Amino acid sequence: MSRRCVVAVNAHPDDEAILMGGTLARLSAEGHRVVLVTATDGDAGPSCAEYAVGGLGARRLLELRASALALGAAEVIDLGYGDSGMGPESLRPCGGRARLHTVDVAEAATRVGAIFHEQQADVVIGCDEAGGYGHRDHVQVHRIVRRAVHDLPHVRLFEATVPREPILRAVRIGHRMHLLGDFDPDEWAGAFTPSASITHRVDVRDHIHAKRAAMAAHQSQATSAGGRSRSLALTLSVPTPLLRHAVGREFFVEPRRTTSPPAPADAFNDIVHSGTVSSPQKGQHE
Repeated sequence: MSRRCVVAVNAHPDDEAILMGGTLARLSAEGHRVVLVTATDGDAGPSCAEYAVGGLGARRLLELRASALALGAAEVIDLGYGDSGMGPESLRPCGGRARLHTVDVAEAATRVGAIFHEQQADVVIGCDEAGGYGHRDHVQVHRIVRRAVHDLPHVRLFEATVPREPILRAVRIGHRMHLLGDFDPDEWAGAFTPSASITHRVDVRDHIHAKRAAMAAHQSQATSAGGRSRSLALTLSVPTPLLRHAVGREFFVEPRRTTSPPAPADAFNDIVHSGTVSSPQKGQHE
């Protein structure tokens, strides 16, 4: 297998660990060069007060570098845009920086495309069309990366995601059990990607320790204001054997793929090869 360069572009520190961390660790372990690009430092993210001392963004960039070390990434690049946050939309600059969702897509794509050229990227990993659960910064990264690779036909683009249907079932069950407060599960009706549209499934069970370590590096995101545990903390509390079962597969959409057959059982080799996409095995649906 020839050595490839894989550039993963995300909106915030911790995005690289949650949906694609196992794949990135596996790529690195196989000898490929992995580069992490974050569009923002995540300084508008929820966190408890102790992590805001000295600036949450600076803290989160340090956590990203620790995560990169756990995943075996060779380099971390910060684009320096302001985090747009999850609350009411704000158009005001953040600390003198334009908020990511307000930046010109073409201009940002030019910057990102220059990184792809400099790094001699063979494979690019970005966000899915829905922006995951719909965060405005994730949606903007999706747009920027799509634009950046438009004139780079030699680069293969994969967008990290998860199957929509099981996530939607889970949040609806949580809503019926009154576990989600005022959360409306219908807000997630368009989140992530329908199972039938997923083109690649990657087995990362052998790299679950690296994925756990990468997630654990983002301690500022394990609790929110008031010390309440967030989903990251709950995930990390799961014993490794169960975690291997729960998040031992990672999912991707290849938008340039000319056909949309069921995702193969393990499409890793397909992701790191630039030749013709191999046909999936019959009957392997998500």
